[in-house]
Amino acid sequence: MSQATAVTPVVVCADDYALTPGVCTGIIELAELGRISATSAMTLSPHWPTWARQVTELQTRIDVGLHLDWTSDFARQQGFGASLGRVMLSSLRRTLSPAKVRQQIERQLDLFEQHAGTAPDHVDGHQHVQQFPVIREALIDTLVRRYPSAQRPWLRVSRVACPPWELKAQIINTMGAQALLSLAQQHGIPHSQYLTGIYDFSGSTDGYRQRLHDWLSHLPTDPVLMCHPGADTDPEAPYAQARPQEQSVLHDPALPTWLDEHRVRIVRGKMLFAPSTL
Repeated sequence: MSQATAVTPVVVCADDYALTPGVCTGIIELAELGRISATSAMTLSPHWPTWARQVTELQTRIDVGLHLDWTSDFARQQGFGASLGRVMLSSLRRTLSPAKVRQQIERQLDLFEQHAGTAPDHVDGHQHVQQFPVIREALIDTLVRRYPSAQRPWLRVSRVACPPWELKAQIINTMGAQALLSLAQQHGIPHSQYLTGIYDFSGSTDGYRQRLHDWLSHLPTDPVLMCHPGADTDPEAPYAQARPQEQSVLHDPALPTWLDEHRVRIVRGKMLFAPSTL
């Protein structure tokens, strides 16, 4: 295929499944329409046991993975979570207990498998904690010990291809993107290369539509485009106003046309990041 006609594959991953029933409903709707190819579940949520099988019934269409959590209200209610700032500081200082971190990773994987009836297709992190110091080493160790090499979940690396003035993206990169990428390569764990879809959750539906066009027109290599849709404005969900806006844009009947215009194809991570492609 010539460069002029090449199609760029992208994994579109809806984060925060099980955060609220409205988020679950919205993600399932987008999965059934083929507008996303992955979702990541918050297994500490009280909604996870109720909504787990409904999403895993869609695993013939999308990847369903673990959204590793240290910073949500669910994690804090479990007694180990903390604010993003505190978790960042503790991880950078390496004052987190590796044994306790591994225990929590195992617990969240156990909850996934208990209610989904299957291992996760991938692992990423709520607020990108999967690549923080201490957590990333424990996660890699757990995945290597827990799953045979041919059955390991693919790993989302939150490495953002961005201009140097985009502070949020630079902070995400600084918290361990390259280190997690190196660990994944060292241990032969399938992984993405780059993350896109990052913004501050402000603006209108039209603004998100324009952002989506911008992201689709500047996709890096082996990317995951993360999104945070939801079927309603639920005050229980952070960034409540942004979720129905994202839902509306991703649900738009014109989305397949936009993908064609940008020469982009939505694919599953299990296909794009298979070991033979690393």
